Amino acid sequence: MNLKRVVVTGIGALTPIGNTSEEFWKGLVAGVSGAAPITKFDASLFKTQFACEVKNLNIDDFIDRKEARKMDLFTQYAMITADEAIVDSGLDLEKIEKSRAGVIWGSGIGGLRTFQEEVAAFATGDGTPRFNPFFIPKMIADISAGFISIKYGFRGPNFVTVSACASATNALIDAFNYIRLGKADIFISGGSEAAVTEAGIGGFNAMKALSQRNDSPETASRPFDKDRDGFVLGEGAGALILEEYEHAVARGAKIYAELVGGGMSADANHITAPHPEGLGASEVMQAALRDANLKPEDVDYINVHGTSTPLGDVSETKAIEKVFGEHAYNMNISSTKSMTGHLLGAAGAIEAIASILAIQNGIIPPTINHFTDDEQFDPRLNLTFNKAQEREVNVALSNTFGFGGHNCSVIFKKIN
Repeated sequence: MNLKRVVVTGIGALTPIGNTSEEFWKGLVAGVSGAAPITKFDASLFKTQFACEVKNLNIDDFIDRKEARKMDLFTQYAMITADEAIVDSGLDLEKIEKSRAGVIWGSGIGGLRTFQEEVAAFATGDGTPRFNPFFIPKMIADISAGFISIKYGFRGPNFVTVSACASATNALIDAFNYIRLGKADIFISGGSEAAVTEAGIGGFNAMKALSQRNDSPETASRPFDKDRDGFVLGEGAGALILEEYEHAVARGAKIYAELVGGGMSADANHITAPHPEGLGASEVMQAALRDANLKPEDVDYINVHGTSTPLGDVSETKAIEKVFGEHAYNMNISSTKSMTGHLLGAAGAIEAIASILAIQNGIIPPTINHFTDDEQFDPRLNLTFNKAQEREVNVALSNTFGFGGHNCSVIFKKIN
């Protein structure tokens, strides 16, 4: 069968380095770090006392206070970015067929703050079960897609994907496939996360996953650096409007890029550690290239998963060299997590937006905080250290990998 083409016609971002997609992009190009001491709770007794928090955001400016009380912060973030993306797309909600418009969202954890607060209140009480009636609907991950669909009246496919840090990219691939199979015309897709909580920081600390560079938070996320010591927890959301190409053209939509391929794989190796040789990572990039009908040498830029962990960064670069061969040294590679931190289930969405804007603007955002070369990385790899670089980007690939061995890659192409 002939598959339909899928394009991106709207974007919205809420990140630790900018509360709109425009602010986010400016922060990326400028190499701004979003890491700072935690303000959401007293972290003085925690091994890690900093994170990449969303800053200077007044929820009341975006969501009615009564409605906001029914939502965990991760859903509030989802609503804010979905609205930016809808406005940016120029969609006339009165003219589209809403039964063919859906929402596929991603979140790795969902309402962690709500869960933590409700369980803590019960545990410190007298044993009487007093729970907020919104406890369950605030906590469950799928409620984000539900709220978005209710606001816009989208009656098409509606669900949330959960695959840890690959969640948002899984959501994009699902939406991509529904559209190209002709089952829908439009999706709001992306992901959100709000895990900067006592449970979030404490849990990741217990796993020894987080950087503990408390004396210098702004330089703690340092992918590919010899002294990297773990990731920096981030929060926020990213939303994309995916639309069938002819539908977008017919309404005169602005088109950012075409989504041309997606790949999924599993490491089948360990619950948290990546495959040491990057087996699943290489297979997922190969799958995405096949799906897009592209050759490795067609790719100009890879926005890597690049979390700043000792094992993960090495396995990913091994996979890139395996898949791309000599061309690996002609591409630009960068980890925008060096600036945003790791947004877990939302990472794939904001990194997809970064990849799209790199195509749009001909600028590769940098991997900041590089101080010391690591002999484990081939110096011929252009990891775009410390400063943005200008180059024409026709094809960009974005990787996201999650605990459990979940791997996803998406490929965006400059629209013809």
